[in-house]
Amino acid sequence: MDIKAEITKTAEKIMKDKELQEEFKKDPVKAIEKVTGIDLPDDVMEKIVAGVKSKISLDKASDALGALKKLF
Repeated sequence: MDIKAEITKTAEKIMKDKELQEEFKKDPVKAIEKVTGIDLPDDVMEKIVAGVKSKISLDKASDALGALKKLF
C-alpha cells in the first residue's frame, strides 16, 4: 500500500464532500475507513489521519494564496 498516494486520494475525496468533512472533524478514523474501505491498524491509521489533515490544510492555504494573487 502506498500510504502517500492513499493520503492524497483520501484528502481529495474529503475536501469534495461536505458530509465527509463533517464526519472527518468528528471521527477522522471512521471517515478515512469509509473513504478507503480499509480497516488498518491504529498506528498506521494515525499516520494517515495526520497526513490527511496536513494535506487538507496545505490545499486550503494554497487556494487562499491563489485567491490573493488574483487580487494583485
